[in-house]
Amino acid sequence: MINVTKLNGTQITVNEDYIETVEETPDTVLTMSTGRKIIIKESRQEVINLVKSYRKDIFAFNSKTEG
Repeated sequence: MINVTKLNGTQITVNEDYIETVEETPDTVLTMSTGRKIIIKESRQEVINLVKSYRKDIFAFNSKTEG
């Protein structure tokens, strides 16, 4: 799960598996698989980097516990 910031400054945690699209219009809009749209302060590239970092952490943890 990744932490992002809504336009009002509220931090929320989003399950990255449910993100369908990330658009910059110019605000960044996450469209979830449920159809919900969330407008956030982070850029599209920041969201991509957050997801990559989270998944690297998960794979690294799994590799350590399996070995």
